[in-house]
Amino acid sequence: MTEANIKIEGMSCQHCVMAVKKAIGGLKGIENADVMIGSAVVRYDESKVKKEDIEAAVENAGFKVSRSSK
Repeated sequence: MTEANIKIEGMSCQHCVMAVKKAIGGLKGIENADVMIGSAVVRYDESKVKKEDIEAAVENAGFKVSRSSK
């Protein structure tokens, strides 16, 4: 299992938390998603889902992922 910390912009309430949790939880390979306002810690099987897929699901739910520059 791989763990990713994802910073999320645009969240302001529990409804936002639930929307992100639902979006991430709908992906195959997610073991656990601990979502709070502004971030998520996600444990996932990298052979079934990629971090980019998780970030895309968050953005498709209407929020912005803050990507750190590498």
